[in-house]
Amino acid sequence: MKLKFLFTLYALLFVSVFATQASFPVERTSTITTTKTAEVRKATEDYSSPAAAGSGKSQVTALILVALVGGLGIHRFYLGYTWQGIVQLLTLGGCGVWSLIDLIRIITGDLKPKNGAYSKTL
Repeated sequence: MKLKFLFTLYALLFVSVFATQASFPVERTSTITTTKTAEVRKATEDYSSPAAAGSGKSQVTALILVALVGGLGIHRFYLGYTWQGIVQLLTLGGCGVWSLIDLIRIITGDLKPKNGAYSKTL
C-alpha cells in the first residue's frame, strides 16, 4: 500500500514538473512584417523556454527549495538541470548527501543556473 502511494506521488510530481514547461525553446512567429524589430524581438524573448535562459533565477529561491525539499531535487529543476534533478529525485538526494552539498554550493554561489547567473543574489 505504501509503495503504491509513493509511486502515485512520484508520478504526480513528474507530471506537474514536466507538463508546465516545454523542453525546447518556443518561439512566436508573426506573418505581419513591421519595421519595429524591437517589439518582435521582445515577443520572442517572452516565449522562450525558462530553462534556456538563466536570467530571472533567484539565489534565495534556490536556497529555499534546497532547504525545504532538497531530497527531491526540485532546486535542480528550478536551475535548469533536468537530468540531475531526475537522478536526485530517484535517489532522494543521494540519501541527503547530495542535497547538503548543493545547499553549500548555492550559499557560496558556486551552483548557478544552467545558462547564466542569478538575477538576485544573497
